[in-house]
Amino acid sequence: MIQLQQVSLQIGRQFLLQSASLSIFPGQKVGLIGANGSGKSTLFRMLLGELACDAGHWDLPSGWRIAHMAQEVEALERRALDYVLDGDRELRKLEAELEHAQGEALAQVYSEMERTDAYSAPARAQQLLHGLGFSPNDGERPVADFSGGWRIRLNLAQALMCPSDLLLLDEPTNHLDLDATLWLEQWLQRYPGTLIIISHDRDFLDAVVQRVVSIENHKLNSYTGNYSAYERQRAEQLAQQQATYEKQQERIAHMQAYVDRFRAKATKARQAQSRLKALERMETVVPAHVDSPFQFSFFPPGKMSSPLINLAQADIGYGPPPVLHDVGLSVLPDTRIGLLGPNGAGKSSLIKTLAGQLPLLAGECVTGENFSLGYFAQDQLKALDLNASAAVHIQRLSPEAREQEIRNFLGGFGFMGDRVFETIRHFSGGEKARLALALITWQKPNVLLLDEPTNHLDLDMRQALTLALQDFEGAVIVVSHDRHLLRHTVDEFVLVADGRVTDFDGDLDDYYRWLLTRRQPEGAVRDGATDSKKAVRQQAAARREQLKPLTNKRKQLERDMAKLEARLTDLDARLADEALYTDERKDELKKCLVEQADLRERLGQQEEAWLEVSEQIEALELD
Repeated sequence: MIQLQQVSLQIGRQFLLQSASLSIFPGQKVGLIGANGSGKSTLFRMLLGELACDAGHWDLPSGWRIAHMAQEVEALERRALDYVLDGDRELRKLEAELEHAQGEALAQVYSEMERTDAYSAPARAQQLLHGLGFSPNDGERPVADFSGGWRIRLNLAQALMCPSDLLLLDEPTNHLDLDATLWLEQWLQRYPGTLIIISHDRDFLDAVVQRVVSIENHKLNSYTGNYSAYERQRAEQLAQQQATYEKQQERIAHMQAYVDRFRAKATKARQAQSRLKALERMETVVPAHVDSPFQFSFFPPGKMSSPLINLAQADIGYGPPPVLHDVGLSVLPDTRIGLLGPNGAGKSSLIKTLAGQLPLLAGECVTGENFSLGYFAQDQLKALDLNASAAVHIQRLSPEAREQEIRNFLGGFGFMGDRVFETIRHFSGGEKARLALALITWQKPNVLLLDEPTNHLDLDMRQALTLALQDFEGAVIVVSHDRHLLRHTVDEFVLVADGRVTDFDGDLDDYYRWLLTRRQPEGAVRDGATDSKKAVRQQAAARREQLKPLTNKRKQLERDMAKLEARLTDLDARLADEALYTDERKDELKKCLVEQADLRERLGQQEEAWLEVSEQIEALELD
């Protein structure tokens, strides 16, 4: 297992961890959370051997293979598929040996390649690329052809390609859309090794992890269960802590009154002094700061037109042919839409068109007389002036604004004290994202168009944004892979797919099922149409007969999958119990791990069968 004992980590004069201890058992999936700058990524660097701890010691099992997701990649001319395959270091080692081996050594290399399933590696790499949203031909393109966000996806694919006992992922969903995020969830659920993942996506953590480790006050505090379970446990702790704090304050006040009253009396001086020492020794419980460090709200938008934006018979794209055709969309003051759709289907193009950033190819886009836009683009951070401070950014928008007013406003976004006057060049991605949201808020929009606004935001700021959007009185249209944000801020979903923009009658779970039916290749070539009405009726009857057993089979598969998932949930809860990992319960642990692996394999088989049946049903229904 991974064991940290009294570990301290220090960057400059700042302690990130102080005498922190933690044990992580083989096969556990752990979510590592904490405020930006608390030391999550630094802890990863220590586990990777890139830096040493300042005190204490830590251990990893000898021989463990570690895979991790790099945060940057150079503009290489290397083919993307080869870059992903480079993640399998053992594969590359065998390929190098193959070039020079002869005789018995050659046979040995071939045998080892057979044992490690090396021959299927290119196909597995292509599957990873497909799951992460790359098109079939992208594997042939050089890495340098891709934008920064897509290169990060290549880094993720490379990490997943690496056979590993420990997988370290730092914000893997930051540059993913919802489709790729859902696919990654499924992949990680089947991952057999130990997983430690840094993420600010609560739904993603809920689906993947069975334990949460939170960096709090320079310590590593462990909570059993997923992120929702962590929230419940943390809330209980804070309530207890608050009660304890209040009792201690009463005791401290009582003792202080005693000291003040009797300090001057010689007969009581010694008793008073002992109370003072007791005060010094007492560990005062930190008050329960249950509120987020970020508190902001959108200003009331004032007078609004209806509609605020109206799209009619719009063709949208960057040149013929259009990406989206004949789009009709009316944005009213109470509109709250979440845009869904596969990667590349045109969600961002639609947002840019509504924002006036992308001219129409056909049709019209009319904005109301009182239209006021707040637009957060995926590349919004690039629009910031790195040589200006947060305060200067606000002053450029409102030269008449008073300094204290600006300070108070930016404080709600986490910019305190003189931080508001520092140039933002060295701000973290999260700080820049908070500033970009602050600038939008300051301008008092009545329409918010948000394209992946949570990238770089930590959990506290995401929660603050969610609460602010709930109270916002204007229109909201959001593209986001953060399902918690979508569930709690929009009233309806619109599907952008196959060149069309249509209402989506369902929730995010329905959307996931819709995605699953599209992930398989197209069905068999459909029968040609016939002019014979009798033949048409016969075909319809035949389809109904074919559909009936398939729909029954799909329902049975869904019931079976639900049972397997319920059993896996129970088993994960048992495996999260640290008492199970004692020497006396070795046999029980082994049985649990074997059963867990078996259940996951069976669930994977059932999911594949469900996909196949759904594909057949869809093909028949479309005939």
